[in-house]
Amino acid sequence: MTDQPTPPINQWKTLDKDLRRIVQLEQALVYVSRPMIAISLGVLFIVICAVAAIILAGGSSSTAILVTAAAFGAYMALNIGANDVANNMGPAVGANALTMGGALIIAAVFETAGALIAGGDVVSTISGGIVSPEAVADPDTFIWAMMSSLLAAAMWLNLATWVGAPVSTTHSIVGGVMGAGIMAAGFGAVNWPTMGQIAASWVISPLLGGLIAALFLSFINAFINDVPDKITAARKWVPVLIGVMTGAFSAYLAIKGLRRLIDIDLTSALILGLGVGVFATLVARPLVRRQSEGLENRKKSLKKLFGFPLVVSAALLSFAHGANDVANAVGPLAAIAHALQNGGAGAQVTIPLWVLIMGAAGISFGLVLFGPKLIRMVGGEITKLNAMRAYCVALSAAITVIVASGLGLPVSSTHIAVGAVFGVGFYREWDAERKARRLGIEKGRPVAPEERGRRKLVRRAHFLTIGAAWVITVPMAAILSALIYLALTAFA
Repeated sequence: MTDQPTPPINQWKTLDKDLRRIVQLEQALVYVSRPMIAISLGVLFIVICAVAAIILAGGSSSTAILVTAAAFGAYMALNIGANDVANNMGPAVGANALTMGGALIIAAVFETAGALIAGGDVVSTISGGIVSPEAVADPDTFIWAMMSSLLAAAMWLNLATWVGAPVSTTHSIVGGVMGAGIMAAGFGAVNWPTMGQIAASWVISPLLGGLIAALFLSFINAFINDVPDKITAARKWVPVLIGVMTGAFSAYLAIKGLRRLIDIDLTSALILGLGVGVFATLVARPLVRRQSEGLENRKKSLKKLFGFPLVVSAALLSFAHGANDVANAVGPLAAIAHALQNGGAGAQVTIPLWVLIMGAAGISFGLVLFGPKLIRMVGGEITKLNAMRAYCVALSAAITVIVASGLGLPVSSTHIAVGAVFGVGFYREWDAERKARRLGIEKGRPVAPEERGRRKLVRRAHFLTIGAAWVITVPMAAILSALIYLALTAFA
């Protein structure tokens, strides 16, 4: 028996190259297929919701309309989860207080809990008085207007997520209602003073959020980070900050997230928040003292003390978001179902349980399938966050909503959270330049322009992209809604 001839060395090299190409091709296919898997699962969820609507409709004459509306509502819920929830979880992930997987699990659980426990008991079918009810009193006009606004808002959110811009869900649905209302009854049907307030919130929300976040970061730097004995200072002030956070979130949830369970005014919510905050401060003191034992006297060590409170704040923000924004996903669907059942629009509509479940599930699925992109962007691509900076962002979100509620100002939770991230970043830039200038004066030399350029801690490209997306959200959603309304009524 003769031995087989050994292949030449060049033949082995050629084989290795071919194998590497095959492996690279397989890796490329896996990379490309990941988005397709998420899209396929999203489409499957929409189909399941449509089938559920068929079963619930029971073969009535309006089955086709309800099924279409359910598909639009499911699509909207997916896009809210993909775009809006990043504002709650992004800072915690960016600060490494949570892994991406942990953030997705916590957000999904608390978004669902917020939606089912405290979410959308009653919603205005005309989205807060944007369009005069008389303008869409006809049942057919009302149904087409609601379907147009729902699909237009979902499409705009989808585009914004693809671009990488966190935008306001509320503003998207408001723009959709406005566009459909104009097509249905003309420009006179729109409540323009209300639209003016919404436009003002484009400026008010991010400025308030950024200012409050910057003030808290300034406080932490002045009283904890920049003092000689950082551990002693942390033992004194971190429990107070935890108490402020706990009290703020208690009041925030009472005002914005628990309306279905209890009816509470702003003053009562603030008193509740004060009591809970004082109690939390007293409880946190021994815990922080125990946690700080053995820590080195440096800034990096202090981040450990803010990790768990940051996770709790992210969970509470998700609960409040689920309680409030589920109505944006399924409110128009509930209004359509009400109109089909009662033969016209109602001033207020109770959201059925099956619609709430669909909205909560859609937000959670959208978050898991498409949310990581914006979570990474909000958490780490605008500016670098650590636990203390992210804590300031989360705290700012709760306090800004309370302040705005007290002043009667319309604000967007998305604009607040992202504005707070920018506020933290711009404050760090200002603080770094201030310290560099002071150091330069002490050394007798000014800060060079190129040195200032290296201290830019906020990515200007994201600032411009997100700002532009905020400004055009309402008009773009309105244009899309108007076009969809024309198409629906033309083929109806």
